[in-house]
Amino acid sequence: FGSNSFDCAPWKEDGMPRRAIVGGNWKCNPEKMDAVHSLVAAFNEMESENLEKLDLVIFPSALHVSTLKSSLKDGIAVGAQNACLSGCGAFTGEWSAGMAREVGCSWVLIGHSERRHIFSESIEDTVKKVEKAQEAGLGMIFCVGELLEDREAARTLAVCTAQLQPVLPKVSDWSKFVIAYEPVWAIGTGVVASKEQAQEAHQAIREVVRDIRGPEAAEAVRIQYGGSVTPENCSGLISQEDVDGFLVGGASLKPTFGSIVETVAANVS
Repeated sequence: FGSNSFDCAPWKEDGMPRRAIVGGNWKCNPEKMDAVHSLVAAFNEMESENLEKLDLVIFPSALHVSTLKSSLKDGIAVGAQNACLSGCGAFTGEWSAGMAREVGCSWVLIGHSERRHIFSESIEDTVKKVEKAQEAGLGMIFCVGELLEDREAARTLAVCTAQLQPVLPKVSDWSKFVIAYEPVWAIGTGVVASKEQAQEAHQAIREVVRDIRGPEAAEAVRIQYGGSVTPENCSGLISQEDVDGFLVGGASLKPTFGSIVETVAANVS
């Protein structure tokens, strides 16, 4: 789809693969505007032919949204890293989903582990944010994932299910709802899940969707992997049947982010 629309369904009615989606989460970076302009220039060098094969969304800080909206090439969408639980009002330091849409964001991140674990965002909070994002017409990348102690205790699926269960019944449009599986132990650590670990988790998450919303939703929903994704390790991950793209952190702050996009595009049959 284009940078502000959802014209393309994530899957084709004839059973062809789901449309890949790559997100670049800049978090609270970069500090200097020169770095922002340099990244935009590098991203604008991406081949339009590759961008036509997938959905690409950059999530800058709120302060950088207008810069990216005015300078990124067609085919690269801009998203908000967060949106508040409410609409507009006396909430200093917040912005609403409707405001994000108004300034040109077409996607929003919800439930990222840093929001859950650093800012104490609850499961109930994420449900409210999904409702607000849908009301505003935003697409959502909804993040789930387990801590290291959860994985070591074989609780990966239990944690992801608890995060997803109250949200899935709220989803009204599967082309605008993407799940990002981000094992917290892999985010920013340099430790990446093996392709087998990623596929196992993604397949299990798809079964959770199947159990709650049925087979059509399970086949439609796109599931990204996130957690120390780099140009070097992304090829094996994207080759897995249930990996539909990536949510990329640190590597999206480098000009070589385009290599990840190129690898995903090359995997599209």
